[in-house]
Amino acid sequence: MIRVLLADDEAMIRAGVRAILSADPEIEVVAEAADGGAAIELVRAHRPDVALLDIRMPRLDGLAAAAEIRLTVPETAVIMLTTFGEDDYIARALGDGASGFLLKAGDPRELIAGVRAVAGGAAYLSPQVAQRVITELAGGRLGRGVAARTRADVLTEREREVLALLGAGLSNAEIASRLYLVEGTVKSHVSAILNRLRVKNRVQAAIIAYEAGLVADVTAG
Repeated sequence: MIRVLLADDEAMIRAGVRAILSADPEIEVVAEAADGGAAIELVRAHRPDVALLDIRMPRLDGLAAAAEIRLTVPETAVIMLTTFGEDDYIARALGDGASGFLLKAGDPRELIAGVRAVAGGAAYLSPQVAQRVITELAGGRLGRGVAARTRADVLTEREREVLALLGAGLSNAEIASRLYLVEGTVKSHVSAILNRLRVKNRVQAAIIAYEAGLVADVTAG
């Protein structure tokens, strides 16, 4: 069972999201909050697998709540849910350690897919957000590619293999299957990769993998 905390200051939005998630028998909403501060307290109390946070909330917004949750309860993955698709919101959310970013105007199926993905250790961006990120990366790919390859050079060969598959969107279980490893070993490799690359989460590591050309090598193979 995937345990989810839902935080949004609008009761109707919470009801709608809860209804969508309830369509999946393997997802359970264990707590709800109307502001970021309450969301942090409930995450600490319930330790959900996923915290689904609206960006704009009173008392403490979702971005600040995401940063605090990732710092104090790192085992809880964070997905940002918002009506806004501006690049600064995307950049801040991913920089604060969010594993996913979904737009409220998106397909309801994206919500379930996103929760399942981050609960499984992967990252998830709605198609609109993914396109923005890819476009931004493409704008300065050459210079960043050199920097990314330099950063990836500190990794062992096995860690580079794991990073490439992580960048391709595979979960820990899928990486383990592909490389004939146990999932616990993959988790250890991912932790080492994040530390060596000095990044906060899988999304940031995936961007480095993309910029370094590791993802292209995997997909081509």
